[in-house]
Amino acid sequence: MRLSDFWRLMDDEFGAGYSRTLARDLVVDRLGDRTAVEALAAGTEPKTVWEAVCRIQDVPRERWLGRDIKPR
Repeated sequence: MRLSDFWRLMDDEFGAGYSRTLARDLVVDRLGDRTAVEALAAGTEPKTVWEAVCRIQDVPRERWLGRDIKPR
């Protein structure tokens, strides 16, 4: 997963404004007691960070892959 995909998923699931706050402020034990932003900066794979955020926020598994995007 690319970093841009991570942010798209975050924005789609939590909203553009709240996703940034969540990524900056929510400390996640599965990420070594770091926030998503800290984990990404430390080199943690975006997919690992996304899945950890999904788990702690109780996002249903069927939404972990994001919404369906219609081809152009």
